[in-house]
Amino acid sequence: MADTAEIAELLARVALRDRNAFRALYARTSAKLFGVSLRILSNRSEAEDALQDVFIKVWQRAEGYRPEAASPMTWLIAIARNNAIDRVRARRPGHTDIDEAFDLEDSGMSPEQSAINTDQGNRIEECMEHLRPERAEAVRRAYVEGESYNELADRLGVPLNTVRTWLRRSLLALRDCLGAY
Repeated sequence: MADTAEIAELLARVALRDRNAFRALYARTSAKLFGVSLRILSNRSEAEDALQDVFIKVWQRAEGYRPEAASPMTWLIAIARNNAIDRVRARRPGHTDIDEAFDLEDSGMSPEQSAINTDQGNRIEECMEHLRPERAEAVRRAYVEGESYNELADRLGVPLNTVRTWLRRSLLALRDCLGAY
């Protein structure tokens, strides 16, 4: 009996859950499949683990082998090669299994919250346009950019109490304007 025919027959018997055929198939093909795994993984221990995974897949999928599509060794080597490549891909940093990512919640704003924020931002901008330009600039620098009252007084060339008064009155005007919406 030729090797190809013998391996095909062993696969057919494995598909019927014949443990003796599985043992024989392992004895006939494991060295070749280990070599394929080792060549891709470059790690003996990992290649041994990969070989174990390959034979688990062979046990589970033997009924899927189609002799008219490929020789049995080609089919087995494809399983070993794909398994090893999957392991190499899993080693890459930043790799996240799709099943792990499924439960991750987006910490950003929802589309609804984003629309609300955009709408509120537009209303604030409209109200800011009603302020005098120097007072609108003082509000932006104090409450958006974080400048101190002293820095604003120096920048605008006005006394510190004038900056405080401008900001207080500007905030009141903004509150009234926003309350109108």
